[in-house]
Amino acid sequence: MLTSILNISYLIGALAFVVGLRRLSSPDTARRGNIIAAVGMSIAILATLVYPFSGAANNYLWIAVAMMLGGAIGWVASKRVQMTAMPQMVSIFNGLGGACAVVLSFIEFLNLQKNGTAAGLGELSVLVFTLLIGAVAFTGSMLAYLKLDGKVWDSQVTLPKHNIINNILLLVVLAMGAYMIFTGTYTTLFIGIFAILALVYGFSFVAPIGGADMPVVISLLNSFTGLSAATAGLIYDNKIMLVGGILVGASGTILTVLMCQAMNRSLLNVLIGGFGGAAAGAKAEDGEQVAKVATVSDAAIQMFYSQSVMIVPGYGLAVAQAQKVCKEVDELLEANGVEVTYAIHPVAGRMPGHMNVLLAEADVPYPKLKDLDEANAALPSTDVVVIVGANDVVNPAALDDPGSPIYGMPVLNVWEAKSVIVLKRSMRPGYAGIQNPLFFHAKTRMLFGDAKESLQNLASEIKGL
Repeated sequence: MLTSILNISYLIGALAFVVGLRRLSSPDTARRGNIIAAVGMSIAILATLVYPFSGAANNYLWIAVAMMLGGAIGWVASKRVQMTAMPQMVSIFNGLGGACAVVLSFIEFLNLQKNGTAAGLGELSVLVFTLLIGAVAFTGSMLAYLKLDGKVWDSQVTLPKHNIINNILLLVVLAMGAYMIFTGTYTTLFIGIFAILALVYGFSFVAPIGGADMPVVISLLNSFTGLSAATAGLIYDNKIMLVGGILVGASGTILTVLMCQAMNRSLLNVLIGGFGGAAAGAKAEDGEQVAKVATVSDAAIQMFYSQSVMIVPGYGLAVAQAQKVCKEVDELLEANGVEVTYAIHPVAGRMPGHMNVLLAEADVPYPKLKDLDEANAALPSTDVVVIVGANDVVNPAALDDPGSPIYGMPVLNVWEAKSVIVLKRSMRPGYAGIQNPLFFHAKTRMLFGDAKESLQNLASEIKGL
């Protein structure tokens, strides 16, 4: 009877995961989707706690303390995190999931030794895979966090011929894993060395990947964590872990593929290309380039008397925490009969959907958000494009400069609009480390300054018109 209740509870939890994941596909329903998935996880946890198990009498005490401590840390972290730091938090939490898989698999190896149990080929394969994937997800995510937070630069963690070193390290780790699986040898020392090398490989794996590819890397590492959770579910014959892990792994993999398609690059090219690691590759222009500067008054008048304005948000919008001021400018323009839309590039920001999250926080209606293809189709008939902190996703070098690192990547063709206004702190290159010819285009005017302050000034000017 108790087993039936457990299985039904797991089924309800799994259905809640699926429904919640489905609702996460739209900013309009994402918050409710999170709640539904959280309820499903709560049901699964409670069902697991009431399931009888053998062991120490104080197991429930350990579980309760761990849950309270982890819950408190998660609650405080989620309350304090700024939207600009959301990618970093995602990386840390994702990495901790991988760390859990490492600990679980290592403990099970030790239990096999303690009990003197001869593990079969299938069991050893699952344990080795869980340990390897979990280790890569853990240290890889930690390095991704350090890169995103500006604490570590690519040049500080990469070595000459780094990709060759990675390949050698991977072969060694795989060979050790295969040796354990097919020989049944898993001494504590051997497992420890394998775990350490797997952790080092996870760090080294992410080291040469450039900052502009971080959204893809985060998505890929998320899928790794999901896979490690799924295999941990196999270890413990826990169906909810298996289903939840598969859902996370599958969704992360699908998202990784979609983002690679959005960048017109293969996953292999992302992993070994080092895109975004250094400023290089753009063709040189003849003569001195001069950017035209706009005043706040000129920009406000041009936007106020336009028929259509398209806003292109980028990481600079997040850094300045200017999404709510941007919405205010949107409302002022709409009140004057101006059609305002938002162009969302798939890899804008530092994690998948970063711009959608920012604009959803400011209550920007989802129908006003246009994806890459929709935006490019509407740009030729758009009067003014306002770029707020975006750089690489609006770089024309992706289309016309074969020497550029981003050549072939689909971008927003903002130069096809009648006029372009760029809100930017300075002329410094974007995260990919390459100059943007758009800033010197005949249709472009630069409005320098902090994005939030510039938008506030624009709102004040528009109110006075």
